[in-house]
Amino acid sequence: MTTHEYDEWRVIRINEENSQSIEEHLRVVPSELYIIRQDFETRNAELEKKIEKMEEEKMNLRLDIDVQKLEAKKLRKGKNKAEEDLDSLETDYKKLRLSMRIARLGKTSEQWHEEIQEDPD
Repeated sequence: MTTHEYDEWRVIRINEENSQSIEEHLRVVPSELYIIRQDFETRNAELEKKIEKMEEEKMNLRLDIDVQKLEAKKLRKGKNKAEEDLDSLETDYKKLRLSMRIARLGKTSEQWHEEIQEDPD
């Protein structure tokens, strides 16, 4: 058996141990649906950022491809020009050799030396 004062003291003591502020007591606990929705929105925002980044990378790759195509075209033009120049030089060389033969200039230095020695002028 307990006294009335003890019971009052005990009730006050118990109430003091479980005391919460009014903010804690009235705190709103989010529902499961609300939590799931927040998670979804967060994940959605992350995926949108990834998509934007991938689209930017895609555009950069397209630009790189365009630059490489232009460089390849420029190299092809340079190669064609060099081949044309080489063909022109080969043609000029053949013409020069032919004209040297016709003019009898196609002799070696030994042949010229012999011809000079034979000529008693």
